[in-house]
Amino acid sequence: MSKLILTHEVTGLGAPGDVVDVKNGYARNYLIPQGFAVAWTRGGEKQIEQIKSARAAREHATLEEAQDLKARIQAAAITLPVRVGTGGRLFGSVKPVDVAEAVAAAGLGEIDKRKIEITSAIKSVGEHEATVRLRDDIVATITLQVVAAK
Repeated sequence: MSKLILTHEVTGLGAPGDVVDVKNGYARNYLIPQGFAVAWTRGGEKQIEQIKSARAAREHATLEEAQDLKARIQAAAITLPVRVGTGGRLFGSVKPVDVAEAVAAAGLGEIDKRKIEITSAIKSVGEHEATVRLRDDIVATITLQVVAAK
């Protein structure tokens, strides 16, 4: 087992700044090369505090603010214009950064792209869903209307 400090949120594992034990292969082949984690050391306690303070600064300030944003996001259908080929298939797929930009363009506020999770790849026009973790305890569902760009 490898002891790691997470630098990014990993679904099912933890949030930035958490110290986790994972299997050696998972650490060596996925978490460390992708930049999601660094090896834990005794001197890493300072690094953990820096990660947690940066995370707190990015989080929405209060519980009420996050709940208000969740209500606004879930009430709105967000339109996302993308380049489309024949048959309604996209060139590539919709990324979390595209979703974050569409939410900002809709006037709903800024969302950190690292907090957005797209469960299944969006590769066609139509209605799709994505989730965003506003705080550790608040998750909002974003309804996306993917349409052809003019």
